Amino acid sequence: MTDNASALSGDWDFDPAHTRIGFSARHAMVTTVRGSFNDVTGRFYADLDDMSKSYAEVTLKAASVDTRNQQRDDHLRSADFFDVEKWPDIHFESTQIEEIEENAYLVAGRLTIRDITKPVSIPLELMGVQTDAFGALRAGFEGSRRINRRDFGLEWNMPLDAGGVLVSEKISLEFEISAVKRHNDNQG
Repeated sequence: MTDNASALSGDWDFDPAHTRIGFSARHAMVTTVRGSFNDVTGRFYADLDDMSKSYAEVTLKAASVDTRNQQRDDHLRSADFFDVEKWPDIHFESTQIEEIEENAYLVAGRLTIRDITKPVSIPLELMGVQTDAFGALRAGFEGSRRINRRDFGLEWNMPLDAGGVLVSEKISLEFEISAVKRHNDNQG
């Protein structure tokens, strides 16, 4: 266990100002569109002596989707995709977290988009643990995972005249997480 890992044990909250949970998808079979969710809350508990006690939970407000194009964002919020009026939250809750290599974790759990929940495993790399300029202990994680959007009811598409479709079915999820350790009043 590294010094980074030993500092990791305890309760943590995502820092939404420094966390990005995003996605990328092929558009028109030739370019990549990237987006993210601007309203993210998350927390995790790490027990490196007994990983079975560790857990993570993340909620994204679907209406906060941002691809830097208002028309596309409005379409993603519509019933064709996220249907944010009916299902405002995208939620992930872990079922198991395991250390697969030094500073590398596999977070398995249930991802719910719209009204569909599916098992998903997300590999995350611990980038480091540092005390920030304000005295808070901060941990950084990065990872990515491909999913099929149709598995979650995100069916809309449009065929292209030259063949293929406008939006790829495979979506890459991108995780850049900054978490701050909760201060425990019982510590010396």
